[in-house]
Amino acid sequence: MSSHSGIITGTNAWFQKKINLRPAKRGCHLVTDDVVQSVQELSKFKVGLFNVQIQHTSASLMLNENYDPDVREDMKMYLDRIVPETLNYKHRDEGADDMPAHIKAALTNTSLNIPITDGKLNLGTWQGIWLCEHRNNGGSRKLIVTINGVLK
Repeated sequence: MSSHSGIITGTNAWFQKKINLRPAKRGCHLVTDDVVQSVQELSKFKVGLFNVQIQHTSASLMLNENYDPDVREDMKMYLDRIVPETLNYKHRDEGADDMPAHIKAALTNTSLNIPITDGKLNLGTWQGIWLCEHRNNGGSRKLIVTINGVLK
């Protein structure tokens, strides 16, 4: 592998894995460590891009505050306020929290792209990956992680 003017050459590789997160109550939950621990192969990449996608329409992902849990609680409060369960939604197949969960997921992210540097996610000091569970009881959530980059 060589580097010239910031360009890194070497063996390019792809990696993909499905991971399951444990069930969480409605709210925003810091899951960075869970995701990273489930993808040991991350350490094999010198530089690359880490894509994580949630395979659900009533939960989402965010890149946000990793230190103060009050930020996650405030975000839940805000999302519940702007998308209340009390509106007269037509779609209620799975309960009163179902359609609001779909709207919240549409307003947030279903996937994140994070740079990889020296085998680690290159996150800012206060950044972490959040699972935003928009259902009262959403169950286990499935994520697909795809990595593309140059191997060490």
